[in-house]
Amino acid sequence: MPAIVNVNGRIVAPQDAAISVFDRGFLYGDSVYEVVRTYREVPFELEAHLRRLGASARRIELELPFDASRLSREVERTLAASRGGDSEDAEAAPWNAGERQARIVVTRGSGEMGLDPGLAVDPALVVIALPLRGPPLRSYREGVSAWPVGRAGSVLRGGDPAAKTGEHLFHVLAVREARSHGAHEALLLDGTGKVAEGASSNVFAVRGDRLVTPPLAAGILAGVTRGVVLDLCRDLGVPVREEELPLAALEEASEAFLTSTVREILPVIRIGARVVGDGRPGKVTERLHAAFRRRADLQARGRVYDSGAKER
Repeated sequence: MPAIVNVNGRIVAPQDAAISVFDRGFLYGDSVYEVVRTYREVPFELEAHLRRLGASARRIELELPFDASRLSREVERTLAASRGGDSEDAEAAPWNAGERQARIVVTRGSGEMGLDPGLAVDPALVVIALPLRGPPLRSYREGVSAWPVGRAGSVLRGGDPAAKTGEHLFHVLAVREARSHGAHEALLLDGTGKVAEGASSNVFAVRGDRLVTPPLAAGILAGVTRGVVLDLCRDLGVPVREEELPLAALEEASEAFLTSTVREILPVIRIGARVVGDGRPGKVTERLHAAFRRRADLQARGRVYDSGAKER
């Protein structure tokens, strides 16, 4: 099925899904959201995503309409309702075939127009489930390019970068700039010209004998996949440091990669006009991606086993 939508607990076809034009998420970006994907049809790190959803809501003083248990049930039933009828994608990575992604959106609600959040009535929940469309397999084998956006002294964006909200105009324009240069992702620079994060990803680089990624204090979102990668580094004995990452240091790295829910761990072989390393996905990146895929598969198998279903 191409897509299915859950609006405040009611599952409907996309053409029947409706939110008021007075909804603050639509009018002001006054909302929080998460994106979850499945492996073996089981949501990956769903608890972590819902914890972050709650943290984002608290940071902007938005009351969630349901508790974490109810939110989890709504996500899972929406994903279940969306299964089946997928068209085949010959270029897809095999671990994405037949899988789903869900976008969970909570808005402050509708009410009289005005910036005052006190005008909002009844927060709204929307869950959109649809077939996963991750990067094609060739992107993992060959790597992708990223384009730096911003300059020293420029302002990246408004709002709270630690809250995953619906305020995305800057990211939209950054991606437009990156795509105009043929790049897969936009790299956002802070006011001093250091790399903060991607428009919808976190950034890692291999520098010397260790992995480096910008710290949360750089004003970035605490990516769920980023956290999994940091855990994997500890498990595998890969030295990793959370420290500032000047653009020049990223360009001179021997390897670089992006992390996000849909991308997993995606190698970057070009930053702007500069080739990273030897222009091919590196061994550290490939080792971490293999470990990530094992963890994702084991987590999904554990859920399937615990539910009493047969392994597939």
